[in-house]
Amino acid sequence: MTERSPMLPPERTRTLALASAFLRGVAAAGLGLGSLAVLVTVLWISSPFPDSGPGGALRAAAAVWLLAHGAELVRPDTLSGVPAPVGVVPLLLVVGPVWLAHRAARDAAEPEEGRPRPSQAGAFCAVTAGYLLVAAGAAAYARGGSLRVVPDTLAFPVALVVAGAAAAGVWTAAGRPFGPLPSWSPLVLQEAVARTLFRNRAEAACRAAAVGTAVLVGGGALLVAVALGRDVAAAQDAFLALAGDWSGRVAVLLLAVSLVPNAALWGAAYGLGPGFALGTGATATPLGLTGSPAVPHFPLLAAVPDQGPATTLNWAAPAVPAVAALAVAWCAVRRAAPADAPRAQAWSPRETALVTGLAALGCGAGTALLTAVAGGPLGSGALAAFGPVWWLTGPAALVWTAAIGVPAALLLRLWRLRERGWAWRRDVDAPEGAEDTEDVREGADGNGADENGADADAVPEADEAGETGKPRRWWAPWRTGAPGDSTVQEGPAGSAAGGTAPAGGTPADDPGFEPYDFLPTDPWHENETREARWASLKRGSGGLMADFPARVPAALRSEETSGQPTEAKAADAKPADADGRGATP
Repeated sequence: MTERSPMLPPERTRTLALASAFLRGVAAAGLGLGSLAVLVTVLWISSPFPDSGPGGALRAAAAVWLLAHGAELVRPDTLSGVPAPVGVVPLLLVVGPVWLAHRAARDAAEPEEGRPRPSQAGAFCAVTAGYLLVAAGAAAYARGGSLRVVPDTLAFPVALVVAGAAAAGVWTAAGRPFGPLPSWSPLVLQEAVARTLFRNRAEAACRAAAVGTAVLVGGGALLVAVALGRDVAAAQDAFLALAGDWSGRVAVLLLAVSLVPNAALWGAAYGLGPGFALGTGATATPLGLTGSPAVPHFPLLAAVPDQGPATTLNWAAPAVPAVAALAVAWCAVRRAAPADAPRAQAWSPRETALVTGLAALGCGAGTALLTAVAGGPLGSGALAAFGPVWWLTGPAALVWTAAIGVPAALLLRLWRLRERGWAWRRDVDAPEGAEDTEDVREGADGNGADENGADADAVPEADEAGETGKPRRWWAPWRTGAPGDSTVQEGPAGSAAGGTAPAGGTPADDPGFEPYDFLPTDPWHENETREARWASLKRGSGGLMADFPARVPAALRSEETSGQPTEAKAADAKPADADGRGATP
């Protein structure tokens, strides 16, 4: 017999699940901090002239790890004696800590067989608390080093970054649902999110906004690459002047690579128009570089344009936001007017413009958020302002994407709705052998009258409500009755081909009527075959089947009634069974 382990009470099970989630947060933070500490230690060991001992190297690693979370650092030892802030966050370093916190929360919230699982709120709080505990210890340890952490930045943005990554991990574990909203949220928002239409529109707007932001960042990276290619000699000189040994050059190279996303955002801000600040007295825009820039020697800063008015190549930078706006419009129209869906499912122009405008708003908000963390102070004097200004770059992205994206989305919608089969134009080809509408209505004598002498003009015309008989118009492409549509013609030939019209009017009166050419000729519907099937089913039912035959379709019943003579009808009226019981009609 299998021995079962004792069952734990629910309170203890919940406690163990929360403790496991807490330890996951601690492990995620420790893994990120340890990885960076190993890299800094290797560089310290390989340096021929280290400035401090191993303790200083580890404190610097802890400070840089907190900088990757958005914390602001301070250099107390300067030539002027005034502490200098370091607020530029290498965005490539942010990827590691954010991914670790996200994975820890996702693993803690995912259900697994054989272990307890905490609630979503419990997993979020436990992982965040464990991660922030390690962050607080790292800040306390780095207090005596060459780079110190500003305590106020531990709450914002360090705690906010960790909480956001953990919340995204819990949301991923839940399947990334779009709703329902918390109970404390406004009732109007809860009702809106509960609608499928609202969720589809919101998803399309978010997707288009993400694509537009990605195109902006990619275009900024392209601008930086082109500028560095033009001044590659200046970048090489700056790289060689910063360090003479290979370990120092490796450190400079790693720092430059970690700042590549920042440079891409700087290029995006430059293309949008507001540009970026090169100190408190200089600004670089597509119109030129004004003021006296305070540019330190660094390889990536060789891409900064020369001082003075802009050239023709600089004026081409606004093409980046224009392409981003077109990308937003294309993503919105792909959902507004799908190529493989009927026109009835296409969004209205108002909905298309609204979703594109919301996507432009999201693109502006995302650009403002990214440019806010891409720059920052590098000193207390001229370098107190360094990088793009987020409250100028965000509105500029909104204006670019809305001014170009909304009209482009409407034009793309019209273009996609004009494709063959949706009849935006009157160029739908008629099938072979079909004539114009007036020719189809003519009789067999070719003089515009049928064999009864009735004029063809007496055929009732289709009104503007969309009846059959008129070609489709571009303002009402859903109407039927194009020259290629199948209609039932009047006259003997039409009666033979289409059968009898349904009761209550002509076949054209019934929009769901589909005429057929011939009745089935197989023996399955003959009387003898039907009676044999009925007798076989009655014998196999064991007496449970009712004493009435199978239902005969109305069309066949009318045909049988009209085709049988009077004697056959009298013979059919005899009892069907030997015991004298007649069949129930």
